[in-house]
Amino acid sequence: MPLTIYFAGAISGGRGDVAHYREIIAALEHDGHRVLAGAVAAENVGADGERLESAAIFDRDIRWIADADVLVAEVSMPSTGVGYEVATARYRFGIPVICLYRAAYTKRCTAMVSGDPKIELIEYDDAAEMLGRLRATLAKYSTASEGYSRRRTPA
Repeated sequence: MPLTIYFAGAISGGRGDVAHYREIIAALEHDGHRVLAGAVAAENVGADGERLESAAIFDRDIRWIADADVLVAEVSMPSTGVGYEVATARYRFGIPVICLYRAAYTKRCTAMVSGDPKIELIEYDDAAEMLGRLRATLAKYSTASEGYSRRRTPA
């Protein structure tokens, strides 16, 4: 069953991964999921971010996170904003979080992600392999899955 997925990735920390983010988002949409991504995958957004007031971006993204069934974050590029989104989804709204991390990209994944037992971490080197593992993980969160229910209000 399709999910609403909030996709998080670095913006201010660098835009070198935009094409990679777009591939992940396109694959998720192809699978029938609704992906809320904002400026993350937009080609016309630079490291300065969107041309909206910070408060408007914050309010919109918090609403989107609250509306999501699952948050998927590409965490290979360190980002304060992505960390905030991950923590908000997991600990404010109780939304499952899946983090994607390219092992060869940086020295190591932050312990705040890799050490959190409530976050599912998918380490990868090959994008096709990662997508297969991501799809299998998302299947657990289908609204038809036993024991899973959406939580849309603050915890």
